[in-house]
Amino acid sequence: MAYIQIRYECRAPAEVSPMTLDEVYETTLEQIAWIDAQGFPVTVNFSEHHGSEDGYLPSAITMAAAAAAITRHVRLQVNVLLPYRDPLQLAEEVVVLDRISRGRVELLLMGGFVPSEMETFGVDPKRRGELMEEGVRVLRQAWSGEPFEYRGRRCRILPRPVQQPHPPLFMGAASPAAARRAARIGDGFIAVSSLNEHYLAECAAVGRTPRHQGAMPFSYPYVCKDPDRTWERLAPYCLYETNMYARWQASASQGGMFKPATDADALRALKIYQPVTVAEVLARAPGFAPNDALVLHPLISGLEKELSWEGLRLFFTEVAPHLDIRPL
Repeated sequence: MAYIQIRYECRAPAEVSPMTLDEVYETTLEQIAWIDAQGFPVTVNFSEHHGSEDGYLPSAITMAAAAAAITRHVRLQVNVLLPYRDPLQLAEEVVVLDRISRGRVELLLMGGFVPSEMETFGVDPKRRGELMEEGVRVLRQAWSGEPFEYRGRRCRILPRPVQQPHPPLFMGAASPAAARRAARIGDGFIAVSSLNEHYLAECAAVGRTPRHQGAMPFSYPYVCKDPDRTWERLAPYCLYETNMYARWQASASQGGMFKPATDADALRALKIYQPVTVAEVLARAPGFAPNDALVLHPLISGLEKELSWEGLRLFFTEVAPHLDIRPL
């Protein structure tokens, strides 16, 4: 068994990508429509960041709405940096998305960590926890369809979403405190597996049933026929991404799964990105837990189309049919 997530960030960094941003958007939607047609119960994730020179997707909900209109089966997981958002407006946007998708949307709520983003949106980093708790509370109240009070105002949000009582609210985390918060107020937890122990302990303490992503057996796998030759083509895109995230993490004095790397060999040794054969994945598949995740990243850093499609097609034609795939 396995949970399959396909991640899209929609970047087109001029340093490495042969595509324009418009071409990345177009290819993203082409791939999602193709993935949907394969019929597997996978989840497409839309990541979100702001003010990035490489065009990193600033409106995940908008891209998810475009995907919803051309799909019928895949789950649509939208990353939301909640402290940056008006929760009332967000609640309405998600209702529309849930209706367009006929009940296939889920949110992955995060507090944000990039200092320049917090400055742009006027967010005090010390208030992120408070704003997360307020935001989750307001979203649940808004989707009830009943009147409620928000910052001294009487509010009512209609229509209601398709999913009842509301779309799932997964929560991310980069610290033990955030993992414990997810256990108290979220519907599920998706973060680096090292934080799962804090989430699970808090779930036990407050009497909630856990729902979380497990391990990532291959981190970011790229299924291919020749891992060494594929890595030669893939490495520049992976180097760009890991160093970009590492700079963001350093600017926030925050750790994470991404590490700075100076060359392709050093990065490959970190095993953040792993070119693997079909046989390698299937050999390990019997040991996957139901919530273990295979996270595909087919357009990493605006990856060249041919290479992107090669890995995607190989996974869905030769790996996916042999897996027991289940949503989280």
